Amino acid sequence: MGLSRLPRAPRVLHLPGQGRDQPPASCRWRGDTGRARQGQPPSPAAPEDGPDTIAVVGHSCPLYPRLLGRDCSGRPLQSDDADETAAPWSRDAEGRSPGSHQLGHRSDGPACTPVQRALLALTVPLETLQAVKGRMLQAMRKGLSRQTHAQANVRMLPTYICSMPDGTEKGDLLVVELCQSHVRTLWVTFLGDGNQSPQVMDKTFNMPGDIMQGKGETLFDFIAQCVRQFLAGIGSPQHRLPLGFVFPFSCRQTRLDKAELISWSKGFSCSDVEGKDVVQLLQSAINKQELHHVDVVALMNDTVGTMMSCSMGGNPCEVALVVDKGTNSCFMAEAQQVEMAEETSGRMCVNTEWGGFGDDGTLSDVLTPYDQHVDQESSNPGEKRFEKLVGSLYLGEIVRHALITLAAEKALFIGSSVAILRTKDVLKTQQVLEIIDNEEGMAKARNVLEALRLQPNERDCCRVQQICRVVVSRAAALCAAGLAAILSHMCQSRELEQLVVNVGVDGELYRGHTRFREILQSVTGLLAPECTVTLLPSVDGTGQGAAMVTAVALRLAAQRREVDQLLAPLRLSRADLERVQALMRQEMELGLSQETNANSSVRMLPTYVRGTPDGTERGEFLALDLGGTNFRVLVVRVAQDGIRMASEVYVIPTTVTQGTGNALFDHIVECIMDFQLKQDLMEQVLPLGFTFSFPCQQLGLDKAVLLSWTKGFSASGCVGQDVVELLREAAQRKEHLGMKVVAVVNDTVGTMMSCGYDDPKCEIGLIVGTGTNACYMEEMQNVGTVEGDQGRMCINMEWGAFGDNGCLDDIFTDFDRLVDEKTINPGKQRFEKLISGMYLGEIVRHILLALVEKQLLFRGKPCPKLQTRDIFQTKFLSTIEIDGLALRQVAAILQDLELQASFEDSVLVREVCQTVSLRAAQLCAAGLAAVVEKMRENRQLDQLAVTVGVDGTLYKMHPHFSQHLQQMLQDLAPNCTVTFLQSEDGSGKGAALVAAVACRGAEPQ
Repeated sequence: MGLSRLPRAPRVLHLPGQGRDQPPASCRWRGDTGRARQGQPPSPAAPEDGPDTIAVVGHSCPLYPRLLGRDCSGRPLQSDDADETAAPWSRDAEGRSPGSHQLGHRSDGPACTPVQRALLALTVPLETLQAVKGRMLQAMRKGLSRQTHAQANVRMLPTYICSMPDGTEKGDLLVVELCQSHVRTLWVTFLGDGNQSPQVMDKTFNMPGDIMQGKGETLFDFIAQCVRQFLAGIGSPQHRLPLGFVFPFSCRQTRLDKAELISWSKGFSCSDVEGKDVVQLLQSAINKQELHHVDVVALMNDTVGTMMSCSMGGNPCEVALVVDKGTNSCFMAEAQQVEMAEETSGRMCVNTEWGGFGDDGTLSDVLTPYDQHVDQESSNPGEKRFEKLVGSLYLGEIVRHALITLAAEKALFIGSSVAILRTKDVLKTQQVLEIIDNEEGMAKARNVLEALRLQPNERDCCRVQQICRVVVSRAAALCAAGLAAILSHMCQSRELEQLVVNVGVDGELYRGHTRFREILQSVTGLLAPECTVTLLPSVDGTGQGAAMVTAVALRLAAQRREVDQLLAPLRLSRADLERVQALMRQEMELGLSQETNANSSVRMLPTYVRGTPDGTERGEFLALDLGGTNFRVLVVRVAQDGIRMASEVYVIPTTVTQGTGNALFDHIVECIMDFQLKQDLMEQVLPLGFTFSFPCQQLGLDKAVLLSWTKGFSASGCVGQDVVELLREAAQRKEHLGMKVVAVVNDTVGTMMSCGYDDPKCEIGLIVGTGTNACYMEEMQNVGTVEGDQGRMCINMEWGAFGDNGCLDDIFTDFDRLVDEKTINPGKQRFEKLISGMYLGEIVRHILLALVEKQLLFRGKPCPKLQTRDIFQTKFLSTIEIDGLALRQVAAILQDLELQASFEDSVLVREVCQTVSLRAAQLCAAGLAAVVEKMRENRQLDQLAVTVGVDGTLYKMHPHFSQHLQQMLQDLAPNCTVTFLQSEDGSGKGAALVAAVACRGAEPQ
């Protein structure tokens, strides 16, 4: 259960009698936080406030206790003691402490006493804490970046832990934990009951002291022997046992089960381990013990275990902080920001290794001479500077050096020999924590000091307690600054205005000291006000937490196998795509031949467009663009200085698209008349190019017989009819004479013509939008369905129907078949249904339903809305796959569909979208590769340079489709240099240009 969050204190507290424009002098929070818990603001300091206070001085927030003329029990001191402990600014010019001076009003008195200097040196103002937070943020970013990682002191190491417990974890797991002086082994059984009642057996094995500095092989052999003895003692079965290894040292992980030791710390210095994979070293040692059924599957440090153990109660915990002999933190970072890992989706736990923060000198304004002495006497001088300010291994030493200095300045232990204080580790951090206790602290201080034969008086005990308190308070405040940096980073990277987060905390300092917890909570609130934090004390983070990491890893591995199996049919190999390319080429040849055209699924329809624009076209032209439920009418003015257009979009209701042909074409003519009226063109008869984006057999430039409806159209009385004639008849019914249809083209040809106006090399048109199609300039001698051998003609491939004859059946998956069955034209346009925007969302929806059914998504909970056809639109794929889109935004899209997605769910949904869209792009590339290779061979070129005019919302709007298409095309057609030119209104401007080219060709020479 987490601590309640304390109200945030204001940054500056004003005392009675102090002007708002004056620097505030002194105020404080009460140590028992009773007022804070009741929602009241912290009380200003008063002379009668007891010793259990945290002072706030000036514009800053120094966190240390001050006695202000009282002893450690709150009683007034005698005059000498009062002089020594009074605030430095409460003296007069002669150094006296007149009672008439108000508390908090600074005078120009002499320098501080030695005790005051020590307290002030060990105090970190709020401004400095804010600066420390900022420096920690910079150090974190440096560690995350691939470019600067090697120079970073905060290493930000990826852990490859990418998921939180979901309560379904079950099974038996082993954990082995390497500790300071012992090895701990655990057998943990999870029951799949929401992790409410894991069963735990454990045993601790004391480690011989010489192992810590001996051979690495000896250390790992000892650990493996502990595992063997533990398993023998509990009579474990011989089935496979996954083991999680808690290894609390800096490692460079490349997988959850692969980690190279960077450096030893905490007194360890075993040889032949640094730079080696410690997982492999442990596995080898376990194998030597003939424990071949034990597999080391996960390595983590104690911090990660803390985070995971605090996530077992149903509330996800995304940050952990350990303040023990050493200190460290970890948090769930956006994976794309962890540049040292190849994972780019979802989140990954990052082990900050923040103990090395400040090794580059960034903490110089915090370090005191006492800290420098501690560092110099340590086994690693100049390293782990932050840890040496915070970790319990060092706090007793900091106090010891402060006492040595004060004794030398005659401020403590006058008349006593203090030689004992020069002995390293003579004062333990546990004693420091006992001394700062409000109730028993003074007695404990006396006992500790007397045991060292220092003969303390009451004032000595009081001052030692002050020093102990300020050292521990500083450690808590610095931890808070580091934690605030993590929280602010998470808030910023997730693009949140307010972050609500649980923080798992463990370690002897946090567990054993109420003041430490309170300072950590309140200062974190001050430094990261945009974050609402609940601190959760860890329960056996290194034991059960490590078991949970292992269990989650096994769950994810099992889920990964199932997901891969489900998606495998959609993941096409290079050989698959080469076969599709060959089949497309085969179908093209069949479609071009008069004899075999009827047997080809690719119709290869002649368009009677014999040339592309040459720049001499002039005049005004109408264009009509009918390719979906929205259609446009345009007027295009082609002049020497370029092309100008005006257009308007009209909607065709579903009742019209699925009604009668007469109603459809009457509606179209009414819209043309409306447009010409608005453009003041009713008095002119303008040539019209008609973009008709449905399969047609073209019998002339202005004669096209509709072969079949697609894209949801089913208007009766149209299939088998000349659509130009249907349009002319509707114009007669409406008595509209202001247009003359001179050319009918589909949108693909229009796209090619539009881009051909800008690039003469544009001889291919490609549409990848609601539907898909391609056209290209074929040699007339190869077009067996039209008379003539000279020159070239644009061929409308109608490749959406590729595979309708069954040649692609082994490419179609069960999901494709489910989509096809529910369309208005089952068995038709099979290639289009693998590629185009009208169908990709439906393919994704059916995959998501299968994942839910297999309990791999949304925790297997029923998703009624996901059963609705077309609910998952293709535009969602484009949005979800945007690089850098935060997972919360993916979750928000799913939330709109009433799908409650965890961030793991969001990652999986993104993967499904990526798989479906990648397949679409690769299939499109295979088709296009067949086209460009045929053109190259037609022209007998070693290398073809050609431009593809391309249009369609999927190509233009999807963040990766075009890139995947171009990359695969280059792989499949390496002898072709293909440039892609996005069409600017191909189906409108292109149709007008077809009409313009036709009119140009009809003019007398």
